[in-house]
Amino acid sequence: MSRAAAYVNLSAIAHNISVIKQQTKKPLLAVVKADAYGHGLIPVAKAAKAAGADWLGTALLEEALALRGAKIDGPIIAWLTPLGEDFVAALKNQIDLSVSSIELLNEILQVARQIKIKPRLHVELDTGMTRGGVRDDLDKFLAELVKVKQEFELVGLWTHFAQADEPAKTFTQLQFQKFTQMSELFHQVGLVPQIKHFSNSAASINFKDLSQDLIRWGIGMYGLSPDVINMGNSKKLGLQPAMKLICKLHLVKTVAAGAQVGYGGIGKVNRDTKIAVVNMGYADGIPRISSNKAGVFVAGKRAPLLGRVSMDQFVVDLGNDSNAKTGDEVIVFGDGAAGEYTVDDWAEAANTINYEIVTRIGVRVPRIYVHE
Repeated sequence: MSRAAAYVNLSAIAHNISVIKQQTKKPLLAVVKADAYGHGLIPVAKAAKAAGADWLGTALLEEALALRGAKIDGPIIAWLTPLGEDFVAALKNQIDLSVSSIELLNEILQVARQIKIKPRLHVELDTGMTRGGVRDDLDKFLAELVKVKQEFELVGLWTHFAQADEPAKTFTQLQFQKFTQMSELFHQVGLVPQIKHFSNSAASINFKDLSQDLIRWGIGMYGLSPDVINMGNSKKLGLQPAMKLICKLHLVKTVAAGAQVGYGGIGKVNRDTKIAVVNMGYADGIPRISSNKAGVFVAGKRAPLLGRVSMDQFVVDLGNDSNAKTGDEVIVFGDGAAGEYTVDDWAEAANTINYEIVTRIGVRVPRIYVHE
């Protein structure tokens, strides 16, 4: 390793799939959007399939096509495809597509007629997320679907839960009831889907009784909790974080009390100490806003962040008695077993969520795949 690397434990991916499949007894869609939450699209997809994932899910069509380009077979859905996408490639590669507007439906069917391939469609229903999906115009949309129902295969109906990570709240149950009501309208007009799916990672854990034909295993597959506050951390959920971020110390030096550190001088040294410059910055995905609740693990102890994160580097306070030296490898985050900072620690330090920490690790950081 020359500077930094993200080690991705594919055995942890397999473990996390096994955990939820044993708990739910349902087929599993492995969510590999956003470069598999920063872990690497193709290696993670292959590992997930080998571990028993029945489907793969992406947000973008180009991600789904990349999977097919890597010779990965089986059902793949891309659910965020705007007008003007390469639907010829989508249909020729047997990519399932999600629709929730008449405009998108018509464009896909126009392409399908030209190349004589029947599209596999999933209809997204807005049951309360108030984001994607058909909602108040469902009657109009259904009428259009009925007109062309011989031209497509209705594979699925689906929705997305907004508060499944808050098990004490009733909104998830209300969304499920709304989904059931909307689904019945499809049955009444002879549109019967092959599957219905709505359980994300949080719902798969908190609302197992609501799981229907397929669960969508996203953040949980990477060994991270959907919500640390409401659901507990990875260890409590029996999950294994898959990513460990390693870096090198560019420089170790002694500074006197009173020194100010970094842009704006917001890092204050209140005692004689040793500091280290770490070879990563916000260009690599380290949040600029991070506080000293995060840092690195080096020479057997934590060294908290000191001052602002720069584009390519940040500074940590080693303490005056540290044995760390220039060139040492450090753990930026790991699973916490050795006492290192975790993804959740960095999320708290940046006032964000663990999803953002792993997905923002940049392309300058190579991914190294291991089985541990």
